[in-house]
Amino acid sequence: MTAPSGGTPALEADCSRCFGLCCIALPFSRSADFPVDKPGGEPCRNLLPDHRCGIHDGLLAGGWRGCVTFDCFGAGQQVSQVTFGGVSWREAPATAPTMYAVLPVMRQLHEMLAHLREALGLDPDTATREGLTAAAEEVCPATAGSPGDLLAVDLDGLRSRVGGLLRTASATARDRRRRRDGIRTPPRRVRAGADLVGADLRGRDLRTADLRGALLIAADLRDADLRWADLLGADLRGADLRGARLDGALFLTRPQLAAART
Repeated sequence: MTAPSGGTPALEADCSRCFGLCCIALPFSRSADFPVDKPGGEPCRNLLPDHRCGIHDGLLAGGWRGCVTFDCFGAGQQVSQVTFGGVSWREAPATAPTMYAVLPVMRQLHEMLAHLREALGLDPDTATREGLTAAAEEVCPATAGSPGDLLAVDLDGLRSRVGGLLRTASATARDRRRRRDGIRTPPRRVRAGADLVGADLRGRDLRTADLRGALLIAADLRDADLRWADLLGADLRGADLRGARLDGALFLTRPQLAAART
């Protein structure tokens, strides 16, 4: 359940408490992910009057892969129930444009908060822990702010600060694991931001690799060992993860897994 204003927000989507915001606010184009075009601010043709999806059980079969791989991290119900007090865009149409503008801001805040919580569980050094805690204490209250407060958030600056802290926490945790288990440094081409589109990485030992922001689209990662690898922002669309070891992988999200082949 969504926390009240000022509390800690839920970071998992609860569509029953949302006004179908992702089905309206976000634009999409006809592609492998969607069968039609839809501009932002226009309700999806599958959206029902009760804010539910009319074809939820048949999204993949109908070509709506983009819906399956999307995750708001609980931002939808936070905007619906906290930011706008449970009053929907249907009940108050004048609020709709602001509601749609707030959603992507809230989503980024929720995703950052999820990563900060994970990083705090990595046993970081004292300075990093203090930085992570301070960042979480900045992000959490922001999710309970007014629409105006949310739209005024400096997302670029916040992402930069949080990203640096996550990078430090990740590097420390992976180095500790590497020393403890005698893990060799991953191959040189396996690095942050690497272009590994379609790469054959079957069965490779990629433990503790830094793959944040790497392009792994359609990569063959069958039976690869990705334990304790940093996958923050890695593009796993179409990547074959069948048989891959992912336990302990850092900052791996539900949308990433949903976009991959597992």
